[in-house]
Amino acid sequence: MQRIVVAAKAGSEQPWLAQAAAELAGQSKAVVEVVSADGLEMEAFSTVPRVEAARPAEQAAKAMAEQIVELVNIGTLFAFVVVNIGVIILRRTRPDLPRGYRVPFVPIFPIIGTLLCVYLMADLPRTTWARFAIWMAIGFVIYFLYGIRHSRLRRGQVENPEAQL
Repeated sequence: MQRIVVAAKAGSEQPWLAQAAAELAGQSKAVVEVVSADGLEMEAFSTVPRVEAARPAEQAAKAMAEQIVELVNIGTLFAFVVVNIGVIILRRTRPDLPRGYRVPFVPIFPIIGTLLCVYLMADLPRTTWARFAIWMAIGFVIYFLYGIRHSRLRRGQVENPEAQL
């Protein structure tokens, strides 16, 4: 076991060696635990030291990636909620619009889709919700500040604003 720890430490120069050492330690640990659980080995030999091959920078990158994945999840689920609600609203307010495809069982499927997305969103951590709220607030500020200055209505390019909504 000492050799595996040395190989994992040497893995800073050779990452493939650290990976191989970690896999070897994991496999041997699983075998020893199974044999010990069956009573075929003394309990004194049933503990195998855990080998951590990840460096602090790798752990930080993994934590950052997990946060990004959570933000992508909440953003995508929120977009699905908006689309599902939009399908219901447009079916009732603008039934005359040409549609490229039809959603069956409206409003049942969009309601189910909305509820499932909200259910999945509710399971995300509060920090993800806080980051999402900040991100949305920043997005709204940028959108409205840009829209105020660059809208076609403000520049006088729309003669009848009600006709082009």
